[in-house]
Amino acid sequence: MMSTGNWTDPVSEIEEEEEKFSIKFKEEETIESESESSLFSFDVNNMNMTKGNGNAEESVYVAVGKSDSSMDALCWTLSHFFNNNNTSSILYLIHVFPHIRYIPSPLGMLPKSQVSPIQLETYMSQERDKRRQLLQKFIDICSASKVKVETMLIESDMVAKAVLDLIPILNITKLVVGTTNPNPIPRKVKSRKCSGIADEIFQNAPITCEVKVVRGGKELTIGSPSPSPSPSPSLRPNLQHNFKDNSFSCMCFRPKF
Repeated sequence: MMSTGNWTDPVSEIEEEEEKFSIKFKEEETIESESESSLFSFDVNNMNMTKGNGNAEESVYVAVGKSDSSMDALCWTLSHFFNNNNTSSILYLIHVFPHIRYIPSPLGMLPKSQVSPIQLETYMSQERDKRRQLLQKFIDICSASKVKVETMLIESDMVAKAVLDLIPILNITKLVVGTTNPNPIPRKVKSRKCSGIADEIFQNAPITCEVKVVRGGKELTIGSPSPSPSPSPSLRPNLQHNFKDNSFSCMCFRPKF
């Protein structure tokens, strides 16, 4: 992935890249676009190695979706990890969206294999536009804070698993997730049933990844009671995921300034 460049313009737009990436679970495997017109590629192994360098860019990942808790998580992240004008850090937005298997039609929901290519593309285009509009809100907040941001889209019906699978691939060490669950975050117990997406990620993330769970604009600690909602910070005014043949496919949005 490429850097987003200078952050002098507070207005941004999201441009969806048409090419896909295939991340292979092999050592020394370089991720490159399958399209000949690819504008960028990145090497996961090189990315992981440079993180150990003192001059490397520090990355923070935030899982975002349609819930207001996602904006709370982003605002908390910006105020806690990017409050010192640290221009070397990058914020990655992770958005998981479900597989599209059925397309609406006058006859009801039909399998996408039974609709015309035009109908399919029209619906897929509408869904892409919805994702752009959703992600633009988060991009605008990052832009106003002069924070470098890139966005990953993951296509999966299992949100928590998709995020957890991404952690070792990109060597994620800082991950922030939002929640509206009123229950406190319990200690990690493998035999316990998880009570939500944020809880599942927190319980199953590797020890190398520091997971912060945010609710109502506040970080939850283990066993902490539900905090009373706080006013939104002043900051507030897609990889496609597909496991097949041991590979991980993704699509990226790139903010332009």
